[in-house]
Amino acid sequence: MAGLCRIGGRVSDVISSRRRGPANRSGGRRRLDMDSRARLRRYFVTGLLVVTPLWGTYLILSALFTTLEGVLGGLLRRYAAFYIPGLGIVALVLVLLGVGMVATNIFGRKLVAWWESLLTRVPVVKTVYLVIKSVMDTISIQNKEQFNRVVLIEFPRKGQYSIAFVTGVTKGEIQRITTERLINVYVPTTPNPTSGYFLFVPESEIIPLSMSVEDGMKMIISGGMYTPASVEEPAPAAQKGRR
Repeated sequence: MAGLCRIGGRVSDVISSRRRGPANRSGGRRRLDMDSRARLRRYFVTGLLVVTPLWGTYLILSALFTTLEGVLGGLLRRYAAFYIPGLGIVALVLVLLGVGMVATNIFGRKLVAWWESLLTRVPVVKTVYLVIKSVMDTISIQNKEQFNRVVLIEFPRKGQYSIAFVTGVTKGEIQRITTERLINVYVPTTPNPTSGYFLFVPESEIIPLSMSVEDGMKMIISGGMYTPASVEEPAPAAQKGRR
């Protein structure tokens, strides 16, 4: 009797294993399909991230070349004795150099100031001109040598920090009437760094940063959405090693 029970139990185990077999195979197929779809999705996103910047760069450069070439290229095609592609850009560069040479002397500065005052009197033109001029001033600020390093200071109040640019060491009367060595710093505003605050900060309260002036400007203009690699948090392995 006991033998018959053992035989019956084995038969039921075989039957149940056969019933579970198709279900396990179907589950394995589903997992394979999900893995394949995830892999394909990852490949597609990676390819998109690689191709999109390249394609965008090509489109921007192509549009820029066409625009610059079209400024003087049409006149050169019509009136010049000969014309080759790219000659319009060369002519435009020469014109810009000439304008820059004129604008750097006394007469040129007066002419530019008169022209700007004329443009700022026109309602619609005034808005467009001031926005473009603000962007160009921002670019020129990044290239000025007086912004020699980026620092962190407590501003606008204690416990809150702001990025600032060192413009020099305080001298003269202001330094004489203070007990600590002062540093001239400029704190730009976001997103327009052409306006800001000029402060005299004690050197002991200045925290130096390793980022460049260009990276500091990018971080300010972006409102913190851009973070230079030099100020990113260290990797977890590095943090464990420090502990």
